[in-house]
Amino acid sequence: MAVPTAYQGNTSAAVADWLNKGDNAWQMISATLVGLQSVPGLVILYGSIVKKKWAINSAFMALYAFASVWICWVTWAYKMSFGDKLLPFWGKAGPALGQKFLIKQSELPATTHYFHNGDIETAMATQYYPMASMVYFQCVFAAITVIILAGSLLGRMNIKAWVVFVPLWLTFSYTVGAFSLWGGGFLFHWGVIDYSGGYVIHLSSGISGFIAAYWVGPRSTKDRERFPPNNVLLMLTGAGLLWMGWAGFNGGDPYSANIDSSMAVLNTNICTATSLLVWTCLDVIFFKKPSVIGAVQGMITGLVCITPGAGSIPWFTMMIIHKRWSFLQQVDDTLGVFHTHAVAGFIGGTATGLFAEPQLCALFLPVTNSRGAVYSGSGGVQFGKQIVGAGFVIGWNIVVTTMVCLIIRTVIPLRMSEEQLAIGDDAVHGEEAYALWGDGEKYESSKHGSFSDDNIQSKISSGVTQNV
Repeated sequence: MAVPTAYQGNTSAAVADWLNKGDNAWQMISATLVGLQSVPGLVILYGSIVKKKWAINSAFMALYAFASVWICWVTWAYKMSFGDKLLPFWGKAGPALGQKFLIKQSELPATTHYFHNGDIETAMATQYYPMASMVYFQCVFAAITVIILAGSLLGRMNIKAWVVFVPLWLTFSYTVGAFSLWGGGFLFHWGVIDYSGGYVIHLSSGISGFIAAYWVGPRSTKDRERFPPNNVLLMLTGAGLLWMGWAGFNGGDPYSANIDSSMAVLNTNICTATSLLVWTCLDVIFFKKPSVIGAVQGMITGLVCITPGAGSIPWFTMMIIHKRWSFLQQVDDTLGVFHTHAVAGFIGGTATGLFAEPQLCALFLPVTNSRGAVYSGSGGVQFGKQIVGAGFVIGWNIVVTTMVCLIIRTVIPLRMSEEQLAIGDDAVHGEEAYALWGDGEKYESSKHGSFSDDNIQSKISSGVTQNV
């Protein structure tokens, strides 16, 4: 049968024999969906979930990080993550900008996997679209990782220090995790499973956010005591973009529009909905009220962990352990990123070592015959690999994030001045998000002057999970 013209190669100079138009279209759509999670998704979420006086600063931290990562990524960081091997955990730095590089068929050169006798077990990973699509796709993953980390630092980090922190952390932390687990590094070839960033993105950002929060220091005492969101409805808008964008996050990681991507998108939505409902039920059981902010935390936890019970353990660590463990209370993790990303990412990664289904493993893993522990055979080994992989990511991020913060603070204060902390956006940026008087306060005529509005709330409610 003749192949329809639309599916033929070499129909024009822009359609090579190796180009699969469906795969390329899906990869670019997936990348755009992940990009929308950050801009405007997390820009909106961060700008609305914080106190009014920090709305602009929080949103701008996310927006700046997205732009900064783009320039770093194409200049040197992509090849450190997915290029030729330099060290077992790092690729060779170099630009991903040349025409010849970007229009050739996508490949990950360090991913050829060999048996112990030197024979090839799994061929080098190649995709049926150009390198430009791969660079784009992986860039938005790197960007959202740094933006997630920022959630731990909202409301007090010096914006000038953040400007320096982003490229340093991307270069010395993210690229190591990405190459080690995805780009052909030692954890990749050992068979550690990280399908879509449970370790590379979520565990690393959650651990690094917590460590950076320790070095930066806490918000002002007043902000820690009361930090109401300035716009819950906009917060839900950002959360919705995050949820829907996850179709590209997990659906794009097979690097193809195939069976694997369909399964990933379906499972993502089922597990996220389950986690949101579990978190909400726990809020009602223990606090008698369904918190909207708590539901968003549960949603994020489900997206990160992608297991049916995702909401329960991070809820327990955030709402119970955190409040009883003095060490955790000393570190001001503004949005609880440690719990919703580090804890959830660790749970998802280790649970994979238990429940990874052999047939599904064969769809994308370089090490053949991989399986979770419940499937007997070599499954117990996989669980051990997942623990070791998590340990490497945790250890590396603790050390690197500490070093980055200590280096920066020798020239730039990590924390804002007390005056800036007291005033907020107007002191830091010379701008304010809203021309309004309140910051989640009850209206008092003696304090706020004469004002008439039949819609003023007589009592301002506060969610049970809005403050960690």
